[in-house]
Amino acid sequence: MAEEQPRYAARSASSGVFQRSLNQVRNHHFILDSPGVGEEVTTGEAFVVGISSCGVTLIEGAARDEGIDLNRIEVEIGAFRSDDAPTPDLERIDMTFVLYGVSQDQATHLVDIWKER
Repeated sequence: MAEEQPRYAARSASSGVFQRSLNQVRNHHFILDSPGVGEEVTTGEAFVVGISSCGVTLIEGAARDEGIDLNRIEVEIGAFRSDDAPTPDLERIDMTFVLYGVSQDQATHLVDIWKER
């Protein structure tokens, strides 16, 4: 039996600068900072942009599959956590989807597909 391969894979390593990591996904290399450093894109920002980007690309694909003529989509995301929280867990994530070139019913349908996946 063939060994199972991960769908997504990445590698991260310390950079020599406290709270800064060197990261690799396939042939792409980038730096991420801890939120306390914040000179580069932070780990939390990378997390939320992955979610919002998934919203854009999944909805684009669903629109194509459903034969809906979606002109453009924008997704805004905000992740909330109290500075006083005992753990670094997020309290909530708010997202706003704006779809252009479709009716409200089509937009709702496409966002519902994203929510279900």
